[in-house]
Amino acid sequence: MKALYEATTKAVGGRKGYVKSEDGPLDMELSVPKSMGGDGGDGANPEQFFGAAYAACFGGAVQAVAKSEGITIDEEALSITATIGFCSEDDGFFLEATLDCYIPNVDVETGEALVEKAHQVCPFSKATRDNITVNLN
Repeated sequence: MKALYEATTKAVGGRKGYVKSEDGPLDMELSVPKSMGGDGGDGANPEQFFGAAYAACFGGAVQAVAKSEGITIDEEALSITATIGFCSEDDGFFLEATLDCYIPNVDVETGEALVEKAHQVCPFSKATRDNITVNLN
């Protein structure tokens, strides 16, 4: 396996601290949402970061699949909205994800096929497969 890119990000102080990427573009305070017992401050939280990363990566996978199949999509209008749930059960906590995909100018059948194929190749989908529930819309 050959790494094409590596990113290093440090978190200090857990969910109430901050995160900073080694190369600088990510430098943010963290806050715990009120629904999780926090102050609901202005900082971001891990679920938001995960959702942003998963949505961006999945969008790239949709673009790659469309290109490989010769399907023209409006790449600038393509949008993936990730909703990440932090959930609780008797035996602990877990995540769930819903990806709402908007692929303009393709019919529903083609769009659904692109989304299913993207789910097979997206690195975030591969990382979460059989670990968390992922709903695709």
